[in-house]
Amino acid sequence: MPDGSDIVDAIVAHPGPSADVTLFRQQQSQFRDTQTFAGDKAYQGADRTRTPYKKPKGRELSEAQTEANRIFAGKRIVIEHLMGHLKIFRAAKEVMRLRKDNYSEVILAICGLVRLGLGAIELPV
Repeated sequence: MPDGSDIVDAIVAHPGPSADVTLFRQQQSQFRDTQTFAGDKAYQGADRTRTPYKKPKGRELSEAQTEANRIFAGKRIVIEHLMGHLKIFRAAKEVMRLRKDNYSEVILAICGLVRLGLGAIELPV
């Protein structure tokens, strides 16, 4: 699992409503077959993806499942923080008022700024 120090993939400017898991399944083919992923409950059912346990209808999770979810959440929080860094730039979370063909350039520039801020890339001096 990435340690939150870099951005490994970004889907930019996908038009229309789509479930995250649908977009993820389309992107999975770009990674090695041995690559595993971690996601939240929205990604349940995706191949090679670990997700937290979901509470069964009308029942509770066992103590072991609750503990496993807590440990899993502790590992995923770095990814959530990384996404928070991206959302600081309002263009990454709100309706963009620029031309559509400029959107991907803006989002990728934001990803670059976040990577620079995290020290994942260095500019030549």
